[in-house]
Amino acid sequence: MLKIAYSSIYSHPLPDGHRFPMEKYDLLPEQLLYEGTVTASNFFEPQVLDEKWILNTHESSYFEKLRNLQLSKSEIRKTGFPLSKQLVDREIHIMHGSVQASLYALDYGIAMNIAGGTHHAFTDRGEAFCLLNDIAISANYLLENRLVKKILVVDLDVHQGYGTAEIFQNQENVFTFSMHGASNYPMHKERSDLDIGLPDGIGDDGYLKILNQNLEPLIDKVAPDFIIYQCGVDVLASDKLGRLGMSILGCKERDRIVLESAKRHQIPVMCCMGGGYSPKIADIIEAHANTYRLAQDIYF
Repeated sequence: MLKIAYSSIYSHPLPDGHRFPMEKYDLLPEQLLYEGTVTASNFFEPQVLDEKWILNTHESSYFEKLRNLQLSKSEIRKTGFPLSKQLVDREIHIMHGSVQASLYALDYGIAMNIAGGTHHAFTDRGEAFCLLNDIAISANYLLENRLVKKILVVDLDVHQGYGTAEIFQNQENVFTFSMHGASNYPMHKERSDLDIGLPDGIGDDGYLKILNQNLEPLIDKVAPDFIIYQCGVDVLASDKLGRLGMSILGCKERDRIVLESAKRHQIPVMCCMGGGYSPKIADIIEAHANTYRLAQDIYF
């Protein structure tokens, strides 16, 4: 059964005019239920993640400041969010959602988190809509509990997963692969184990060719026994922050390549949603929904 982390806390409202589309976290499950891709039994509600698993990745001094709402104005500005207790609670629930989804993936081959993909959070700070790093926390949880030996992070959000790269820069049992806009945010990029910078405007054919050329050889080389897939849909041509040229169908084919490869190699995969900032919320929902439709078709 496809298990999906979802909570109403994911759509914690932000002040009017804020550009981060929180409404997608409610609209996506509604769409999946409406069309019959999933039923209510597919969803599980994340809880508060035990603090020790957060501190297994993030510096205690940073987490204490975050939890006590003591970040400086500069630190708050870098996150892009107005800081509040509700926002921190939301983030901690998202972390648990990805950890639990990772455990479900071990049982069922794949599991998802409606939110997550917070790849811009560093060990000691948050940036760009990311306060804590669910990719890193989930990976460290699996490794610490000896549930897996080698993890491949496949990050196909349009922005480099630079927080994840920093966290795992000296970690041999996590291989970070980021395929992102070369000239897009951040201007100063960290070094992943494999970075592929893409030119502005690249379309479906060019993008998918590069992914096909790199993913299978990478799986053969790394030999992971778990994949964490950050499947942001800000690669769309319509995305306000993306600057690439992909169609919704091209984005779906991107997901198909990753999921079919994981299934073929019998590698469990946890998918977290990442970014998406197209002006039409329907485009964001359709692109994200395709990932869930494919998961059902390929695995179940």
